[in-house]
Amino acid sequence: MLAISVYILLGFYLLYVPYSKPYLGIELLKENGNWVIENSHEQLVDGQKISAGDIVLKIDNVQIEDVSYIKNDGTIRAANKLTILKPDGKIINIKPSSLDFTERFYYILLIPACYYFLTLIVVLFLHYKQENTSLLRLLILFMLTVSLAYVSIGASGSLDIIGIMANRGSMLLCVVLLLHFLRNYFTFLKANWLLSNNIKLFYLLPVVAIVLSYIGIVDDDLHNLLSYVVLATFLILLSLILCMLLISYFKYKSPQLKVLLNSVMIPFLPFLFLYALPNILFHHPILSAEISALFLLLIPFSFIFTQLAERLFDIEYHISRLRYYVIFSLIFTVWLTIGLYWITGNLITMTKLSAISLFTFLSLVILFYIKEKVDYRKRKILFSTKGDYIHRLYTAVDRIGKTIKLDELLEKFAQEVALHLELEHVFVLTYDYDTNQFTSKVEEKSPFNPIVMEDLKLGQIRKIDKVYLAFLHQDAHYKRALVLGHNNSIHLKDEELLWLELLLLYVNNFIENTKMVEELLEELKHMKQADEGQLPWLNKLLWLRFEEEKYQLAQELHDTNLQEQLHIAREVDVLINAKDTTDVQLKLVKIHKQMVASLHDLRAYCENLKPPLLDTLGLNAALEKLIRKVAERANFILIYTIDRLYLEDERMNLMIYRLFQEILNNALKHSFATSVEIHLKEKDDGFEIIYQDNGIGCNVNDIIVAESMGIRGMQERVKAFDGQFYIDSQVNKGMSIRIIVKEGSETLDNDAHSG
Repeated sequence: MLAISVYILLGFYLLYVPYSKPYLGIELLKENGNWVIENSHEQLVDGQKISAGDIVLKIDNVQIEDVSYIKNDGTIRAANKLTILKPDGKIINIKPSSLDFTERFYYILLIPACYYFLTLIVVLFLHYKQENTSLLRLLILFMLTVSLAYVSIGASGSLDIIGIMANRGSMLLCVVLLLHFLRNYFTFLKANWLLSNNIKLFYLLPVVAIVLSYIGIVDDDLHNLLSYVVLATFLILLSLILCMLLISYFKYKSPQLKVLLNSVMIPFLPFLFLYALPNILFHHPILSAEISALFLLLIPFSFIFTQLAERLFDIEYHISRLRYYVIFSLIFTVWLTIGLYWITGNLITMTKLSAISLFTFLSLVILFYIKEKVDYRKRKILFSTKGDYIHRLYTAVDRIGKTIKLDELLEKFAQEVALHLELEHVFVLTYDYDTNQFTSKVEEKSPFNPIVMEDLKLGQIRKIDKVYLAFLHQDAHYKRALVLGHNNSIHLKDEELLWLELLLLYVNNFIENTKMVEELLEELKHMKQADEGQLPWLNKLLWLRFEEEKYQLAQELHDTNLQEQLHIAREVDVLINAKDTTDVQLKLVKIHKQMVASLHDLRAYCENLKPPLLDTLGLNAALEKLIRKVAERANFILIYTIDRLYLEDERMNLMIYRLFQEILNNALKHSFATSVEIHLKEKDDGFEIIYQDNGIGCNVNDIIVAESMGIRGMQERVKAFDGQFYIDSQVNKGMSIRIIVKEGSETLDNDAHSG
């Protein structure tokens, strides 16, 4: 908010400067001691013509010889008053306005103002509506500085002190922010950042640019030189970014990097080849700074519309909605324009007719947005006197979902529909494929041809005579439909039909789930306790789980310890068959070392599968040994405390050990931290584990999307004991984990022992 506040205040000032003191850009040539206007075209200013050959005497009542920047620049940049000597000897005073120089008015004031307010709207939307992340904050700051760099062109061109400092400082700051943004984005993509990670050093460049700008203001002779220095620095940084993106793209071939490269390169090329390079090399750009800068303005918005659209906000939704409103507004505007022209004839000029059309078009687009918001907020009373259909859908689903038997479910469903739609005859009609007959509780109300039932599709509602027939569910034996009737003929409104269609889809899923529950309960009911012991599907599931665990263990041993044993066996075989017996002792020592190392590895596998100290010396000793082993391998300072726990459930000891094991392994592999803290604290009814590091962190949402097995495994272990698992992390801000488990909670034995 501080950056946005500075942007608002500084932006208004930078827009006010060219408005209050028009930017002229009149080029002069010194002839015979006089400053003569060189522009070949005639310019109408303040109702009088300024022509080539006119001599400028004063600028804002100051003799032109005393205006310091004229001798270095030869251009009248901005003025509120000019005193001019015409070739016929007549002296005239002219008070120019911004509108006298139409083209410059557009490029210096109107277009920058539009871009300024557009940026402000987008930034406020991102700030208030989206999740606050480091990438989003950098994007907001980048957009603000790009906008300030563009808006300050007019004030800088008018040689306003604040305008010059803002223009050059923001010009370099936006590139540094782009570097910072890309560095964090590369971290998000898990790509290698090719430049220095110490981005803070680059932030000195905008400060230096501001200082050089002030020096250029004090010393007019250095003004243009320092301007080229800042422009060259900007060009070098932007070229560096492009080279880095190109190298990274060819290295990783990532589609995200390709889009990112295009987002920077395409807007940058016109500025590079049509303004920056010609200006630095020949001091004569092909395109002016005002026009070429328009291309650079696409960079921040291209990030939003391409790479970051899905993560920041649903841009496709906003574009499609705007397109929908624009089409409707445009059709009506064209119709209105044709009608006005046909009715009024020549009474309205084309200029006024165009203004009316534009005003009508914009008003309609705004009106559609307002109507959308009003419809959403007042939907409870706008479309139905019975209340909000969406709310009624939720309540109906909630009531129906509480039933656990199929007959009760169908009966409750019919009651809910009859209640909400105020109908007298609502029932579920079932067609039996085996008997080719209808079955229902109200058989006299089912005079339908089976062909009608066959034609219905899921969720379809059809009106037949005085009743509605709605498809509900179908399986191998039955097809069910809902019949809605009334003593008088009925007609359901669109909102009621939509409500019923959505409810049919919900109930169709409920029927499937209810049937599965009934089948499972029936199987449990008839299970032979003595013979079977467990359900066949449960036995199969457990057998497959055990086989998977054994396969993983066998694969791990095959790839590591077994390969080492085979290597030792080959070494011994070579030694047995060797004819040269020299150095046998040294070779045996080497083989012995390999065998000892292999045994240590095998012991480590066994400890991971079942820590021996856990049963003999207890949890504290096992954790102490685990932490010592981690500390030997770690590059960070490990701070820990372990309270002595008195737990009745011994399974919790293994669960705590596995949690410590997984957390510390993650710290070793992924955190890149310099300091790690982990604490096991005793609580009155259980225990608490607190972990914190100062590593690179990550985006928690990315972990969830990626389904990290380590995090998922810890969550499942804690959930099996009905505990609570909290994780908090941000990129470059470390990670913290908090686990709370209360003893005595209902647990699932299989989950508790898994892992």
